Amino acid sequence: MAVQDAPTDSPLLQKPDSSASYPTLDRTPSYYTPLPTYQLPSGADRHYQQQYADMYFARLAQLKPAVESVAAESFDAFELAGDTARRVDRVLDVRQGELCWVIGTCYMEMPLKPNVLEDIGKEHWIAAPPPRVKYDSGGGDAGQGAHGAHASGTEGEGTQVMLEDESGRLRLTGGFLKDCVLVTGAIIAVVGTENKDGDFEVLDLRCPDLPRQPQRWETDDANAALAGKKAASQKRPAKSGKIAIVSGLGISGDDGDTLPLDLLLEYLLGESSDPDSQTSAQQISRLIIAGNSLSHASPIPTRQDTNASKLARAGGTKKYGYDSTSYNAAPTDRLDQWLATLLPSMPVTLVPGEQDPTSAMLPQQGIHAAMFPHSRAYMTPNGSQEIGWFDSQTNPCELDIDGYRFLGTGGQPVNDVFKYIPSHLLSDDSSRLEIMEAILRWRLTAPTAPDTLWCYPFQDCDQFVLQDCPHVYFVGNQPKFETSIIEGPRGEEVRLIALPSYRETGEVVVVDTDGLGVEVLRFGVFEDGGGG
Repeated sequence: MAVQDAPTDSPLLQKPDSSASYPTLDRTPSYYTPLPTYQLPSGADRHYQQQYADMYFARLAQLKPAVESVAAESFDAFELAGDTARRVDRVLDVRQGELCWVIGTCYMEMPLKPNVLEDIGKEHWIAAPPPRVKYDSGGGDAGQGAHGAHASGTEGEGTQVMLEDESGRLRLTGGFLKDCVLVTGAIIAVVGTENKDGDFEVLDLRCPDLPRQPQRWETDDANAALAGKKAASQKRPAKSGKIAIVSGLGISGDDGDTLPLDLLLEYLLGESSDPDSQTSAQQISRLIIAGNSLSHASPIPTRQDTNASKLARAGGTKKYGYDSTSYNAAPTDRLDQWLATLLPSMPVTLVPGEQDPTSAMLPQQGIHAAMFPHSRAYMTPNGSQEIGWFDSQTNPCELDIDGYRFLGTGGQPVNDVFKYIPSHLLSDDSSRLEIMEAILRWRLTAPTAPDTLWCYPFQDCDQFVLQDCPHVYFVGNQPKFETSIIEGPRGEEVRLIALPSYRETGEVVVVDTDGLGVEVLRFGVFEDGGGG
């Protein structure tokens, strides 16, 4: 590692003045309320017997009024060749040659989309396929299959789009669809006519768009009113702090993890910087870790590993009980020690990700306190109404921080939606902002669940339906840092933040809650190119 010469006038290289008085810096307080939006029932109340069809029906029932309101405003005056579009209640009520519009659930039939029945049938005969980058095409341009199927509407190897409700399914076609971003699970309204082949020629479509956005401090004021206390406006800070959000720490327990993590830790604690940087770090009131804190801490065995284990048992090599060689405690211990060092100085929210030791199904529940013997002293005690400084959250999660509504995920929903979208529909193949915007306008935090994303089988309602529009939507474990602001039909403004992996980029995003401005901090280890 090369050492760079610091400026001679740096305070870090000067002898401290024993006669000078140095101010004591107090960290800006964080006003934080986690929302139980994605908490699952505990114990015997959590059931897995129900079918996923109930979840789709509940999703359609929840979002249909919103889609109907948006579509009626656009389609009731829609005319074509003198005919005015009329509303049809069910997809099976569509009649050939009649201009109409109908609401339903989108379903995408794609060549490379995972099929659990095929996987079960093949698992004893072939090796597991490599991870799919896209679902829509087997080779060449990822958008060719979708483009051809949308334009022709015929059976083939390309993507086919369906619209279904409780009455049946209707196949959609038409050149309009080739420029539309759609995934299985989205609730949409389409206007058009049925052709002689029985397919619905789509002329336009609408989605629910952004829901109502709460005013700042609305949640705190409401909670205070219900508790019979003074409104939260009585305790609002004179100046808001900043929220640091990092993703993909990827702690593996190796020695190489130590320096990048320690650089971040020492900056947040104000131990390795000049007074100006310490003042800046003092304003960071909370750290949010958005998924993949560990690097495959408890990976699911691959099909090859499972088959090898079966062959070993067949050959006479048998193992019973716990195999200590298959578990490495170093990653969780390193994360626990790192958090325990930081927590006395600042609160931390931990959101799990795909690689973290919790349930694989969405919504992932918080990582259990047993994984943090040193840090769990800062968690909320059982039965207490107070919020601890260490909050092990769900994925996705909804948080109220300094009066703003934050919505965040570890990245799985966005990464899965990306596989549905042909490359020609994205301005940049590594960009995720367009997908994040589409997810919010669909009002679904995990639109492709349960089709291609594992999730809990909700029955009475779909918890992935977005009830309130967030002020900040952050997604972890993305290819690069990106941010933008989108607007809704009623003046809603949402700050979108795509977070890269800290292990790969050394980047931490800091959100100023006084205006929701964003800055990026970069921590790096410089290698000596000369080998010295």
